[in-house]
Amino acid sequence: MAAPVSRRDFTRLFALGGSAALFADPVWASQAAPARSLAPGGAAGGEAFWTSVREQFVMPSDLAVMNAANLCPSSRGVLETLTKETRSVDQDPSPNNRARLYPEKEQTRKALAEFLRVTPEEVIITRNTSESNNMVSSGLDLKAGDEVIVHADNHPSNLNAWREKAKRFGYSIVTIEQQNPHPGAGYYEEAFTRAITPRTKVIAFTHLTSTVGDYMPARALCRIARERGVLSLVDGAQSFGLLDVNLADVQPDFYTGSAHKWPCGARECGVLYVNKAVQDRLWPSIYSAYPGAVGFSKTFEGFGQRDEATMIAFREALVFQTTVGRAAIEQRARHLTTQLMDGLAKLPGVKVWTSPVAERRVSVVSFVPGSLDAGKLATALYGKDKVAITTRGGQDRPGIRVSPHFYNSPAEVDRLLAALGKYLKTGL
Repeated sequence: MAAPVSRRDFTRLFALGGSAALFADPVWASQAAPARSLAPGGAAGGEAFWTSVREQFVMPSDLAVMNAANLCPSSRGVLETLTKETRSVDQDPSPNNRARLYPEKEQTRKALAEFLRVTPEEVIITRNTSESNNMVSSGLDLKAGDEVIVHADNHPSNLNAWREKAKRFGYSIVTIEQQNPHPGAGYYEEAFTRAITPRTKVIAFTHLTSTVGDYMPARALCRIARERGVLSLVDGAQSFGLLDVNLADVQPDFYTGSAHKWPCGARECGVLYVNKAVQDRLWPSIYSAYPGAVGFSKTFEGFGQRDEATMIAFREALVFQTTVGRAAIEQRARHLTTQLMDGLAKLPGVKVWTSPVAERRVSVVSFVPGSLDAGKLATALYGKDKVAITTRGGQDRPGIRVSPHFYNSPAEVDRLLAALGKYLKTGL
């Protein structure tokens, strides 16, 4: 048996790029990922195929969960992988056994790079979108006199973080106000262009808003920023795993995402993409052991002890999505969204916040359910109709939010619409 490897040795080895001999473990390396049994023919097979997709999740067949913008279920393959890898470490937490996990993490990095059409040298494996966003806002050298342009409809992790750090470091925040309904890509292209000044260093916006599903023109906004020497941060929490995102085409400087939302991966795992061209402008926020093995991760991903089982399960989620077909997943989500929007338009008294224009929205739909109390309605839908959605409080477009994904079906959308119609007519 090989001699134990110390924490210091691990750190030294990873600083040098690792050792293939150290990581060899033929027993585990020979085990294939859990099988994914899908109906033949892919999405062209119609509902039979999508039923087989739904069967890859452990949710009860009578429960319709349409809250993907917040949390998605993990597929069976992800759960099996997570359980297997976690059990392995708990059965044998020795450095010898754990050593095999590090090259597995690098395989996940490669899978993420392929998924986003970038290189492994540009991928950092984080815990979630919020952490990724904050690594950018904390890592850039911004100071008094600089400006950061944000979209008002950003998620708080990509909005409040900039505002709070601006107070500390003295730079200014310029806010592009959201318009409802979505006024079209041209409006935001012009608004960001007008807002950029010689002092502007960064623009930060959400690819798809979590509030009402506004689809922002990311490619155009990143081009506008690039042409003016401004950095771009795209919060992809609601696009990663839902849209067929191609960062080689969008060309942001930074892009962030989470495993626990649309990718249907394990929780507490995420991604930060940092374009090679700007890596020298971002400082690490954390200095510790166990960095990545390639590119920027060698100096930027020293986060200390990690849960490698979660990262390996993340890879399984990406493989599953690729097997289903990423373009098919996006098309399915758009179809369900249109079905929902068309149905809501027929219900009396419902005010829909989400854009009626299909090209300006994707799979996040928010509305006011007439005079019904949103909280009581959500409770009734879950308790009586087995439909899980969420509510939106406050003053900013409150009401109900529904976010279907590829494991949902047209029948579930119809069930939701029928229940809404019933409660609007009879009350709660």
